[in-house]
Amino acid sequence: MPVLVGAEPFSHTGSTETGVLLCHGFTGSPASIRPWGEHLAEAGYTVRGPRLPGHGTTWQELNRTRWTDWYDCVRAEFDALAGTCESVFVFGLSMGGTLTLRLAQQLGDAVAGIALVNPSVLTLRRDARLLPALAPVLPSVKGVGDDIAKPGVTELAYSRTPVRAAASLAQLWKLVRQDLHKVTQPLLLMHSVVDHVVEPVNSRIIADGVRSRQFSEVLLRDSYHVATLDNDAELIFERSVDFVQTVGQVGAR
Repeated sequence: MPVLVGAEPFSHTGSTETGVLLCHGFTGSPASIRPWGEHLAEAGYTVRGPRLPGHGTTWQELNRTRWTDWYDCVRAEFDALAGTCESVFVFGLSMGGTLTLRLAQQLGDAVAGIALVNPSVLTLRRDARLLPALAPVLPSVKGVGDDIAKPGVTELAYSRTPVRAAASLAQLWKLVRQDLHKVTQPLLLMHSVVDHVVEPVNSRIIADGVRSRQFSEVLLRDSYHVATLDNDAELIFERSVDFVQTVGQVGAR
């Protein structure tokens, strides 16, 4: 299946001390996190931004994948980074944040720290309750991409949301919510005040559920959901580097 121009995975080999794995969101592509990765690369870190299975091609292909496919992809990338870097951080946008939390839950101290931007663990949309029933008969619904406040900026994402894949995402949400208490790594949580895709309650549930001793929260006041491409992108990038440096300093004590 041909990959859309701009949706290709990216990588940068930098320091062997610190690696950062970046995870993009549902129906999106590495394009939404590429500037984030470039900033981290400029800071000297080794960076990987994989393209999740079913993404960056067609929504029909995404409908043939499940959350385990996406998780297996980021787990393999993490293992590869861990084989070359002394410490590995995982950062995620939206569903990428969900996958980041799952990695933290499953891998424990192997994950040096996590940073989340508008992560999702549920939706308050009433029609979401119908996903299991709709999945076998309704291929897709309206897309959720391009929630960006900055004029002239668009997201490389699908115009349709594949229903079977969305139903699988809901299964992942349930698992992650149940295991939030297993997240003990340093955590940087960044979320938009106005988000038309992921409701603010998601960040509150995460903040209340994790057991991270090092926890910091940043409100993004001038961006919508795809904040890594929005007005607060530089703030996200700068705070991410500060986070990695701070965790490293604490760990060295």
